[in-house]
Amino acid sequence: MPEDLCSAESTHPELIEKAKQGMPDDLDLDDASYLVKVLADPTRMRMIAALLASELCVCDLADLTGMSQSAISHQLRVLRQSRVVKYRREGKNTFYSLDDEHIRLLVATAIAHVREMRPHGQEERG
Repeated sequence: MPEDLCSAESTHPELIEKAKQGMPDDLDLDDASYLVKVLADPTRMRMIAALLASELCVCDLADLTGMSQSAISHQLRVLRQSRVVKYRREGKNTFYSLDDEHIRLLVATAIAHVREMRPHGQEERG
């Protein structure tokens, strides 16, 4: 029998009830799924990783990623709408940073996880 199938004929009502009590509501799950989808883009993840270290303007992000300023602006719009990044104006410049500590922790944890799970001896890409 495949390991992902249940071998028991009955369910475990007490475990099901415990899981139900801890489940977020559908709106929270939908919003969290959308956030993960936004973060799942490698280009946006590169930009977010850069913003882990410092706030940056569009020119900085374009130079860092080798992308055009218009492409960066498009991605920043998606990230702003998802409340992943925020911005502040300083004269003619607009500086972007991560919206809050939750985003910082989420991304830093994901990066730490993949580094930890990478087979020993496997080199990083790029």
